Amino acid sequence: MSWTVYPARDFARHAADWARLHANGPATSLLAVDFVAPLVEQFGREHDLLAVWRKDGVIGAMAIVRPTRRGAWATLQPAQAPLGLWLQQPGLDTEKLARSLLGALPGFPLIVALTQMDPFLMPRPDDGPCTRTLDYIDTARVTLAGSFDDYWAGRGKNLRGNLKKQRARLEREGIATRLQIDRDPAAMAQAVADYGRLESSGWKAGKGTAVHAGNAQGRYYRAMLEALAGRNAAGVYRYYFNEQLVAMDLCVEDADSIVVLKTSYDESVPSNWSPTLLMREEACRALFDAGRFARLEFYGRVMEWHLRWTDEVRTMYHVNYYRWPGLRRLHTMLESKLNTRSRPAPSPTTSL
Repeated sequence: MSWTVYPARDFARHAADWARLHANGPATSLLAVDFVAPLVEQFGREHDLLAVWRKDGVIGAMAIVRPTRRGAWATLQPAQAPLGLWLQQPGLDTEKLARSLLGALPGFPLIVALTQMDPFLMPRPDDGPCTRTLDYIDTARVTLAGSFDDYWAGRGKNLRGNLKKQRARLEREGIATRLQIDRDPAAMAQAVADYGRLESSGWKAGKGTAVHAGNAQGRYYRAMLEALAGRNAAGVYRYYFNEQLVAMDLCVEDADSIVVLKTSYDESVPSNWSPTLLMREEACRALFDAGRFARLEFYGRVMEWHLRWTDEVRTMYHVNYYRWPGLRRLHTMLESKLNTRSRPAPSPTTSL
């Protein structure tokens, strides 16, 4: 049993193996071959590697990894990927897999990191002599069980009351709201173009981070959504005030969950009209009524608005695997010293 590494740019040649391994584990859409292949194509770099672990000719683990600094590698983690690109058969020892990967990677690396891991999909390991876990972010989900009316009655009075007032206001002003859900692969190119126009009209355009149909992000989302929609695993939610598109969600799906990957809204609409929250209310009602999914996942850092919709929060994590126990201790000690130095000194007026 051993690891073999290949250039990540050759991912297409190994896509069938990735798909089979993905089907044997927690088959989240965020690690599906149709999600991963466009990531590698649009955001891959020359030194990225695809690592494949085999035992008796059977593939038990695969990962896409990148050198991050001298002596260190990590799972590929473009901003568009909520999870680190690591797959393994259930029951295998992740620590042994990761540490043995150190011996297969070039340059005698000392650390390999598995980034942005979800404890719901892969239980968080205990810290050990060569293993160290670190909190990443808290993320939220909504369990889609029971009726929407029961779920909505459990939300805060402020949220329910504010949205009710917004709907009454829109009705008084003759503005009709409409939720449109598209799942056809042929509709995804236009969806990404529409999303790009929304995002490019806001603050992200000034920072150069907005999705645009012609940039790498736009090409990625189009290819990924078209591929997943081709197997009924993607959806685009549009929300309208009359004929004006005011908010959008780009979503991917698996057998149990729907994931909101990207949300944008028209910043020319007064913020107190709450187009995104109104869209979210109607989308949640549709999801509860359909009964297709068990969970609605957000995967972004928990924000105040998430907590209006749910109290289900969990902590995602990173995990470092070290070549030697002494290296783990040294790394921990150095980080502790750096953190201590970065803390602001007490004010002269502070009593100690």
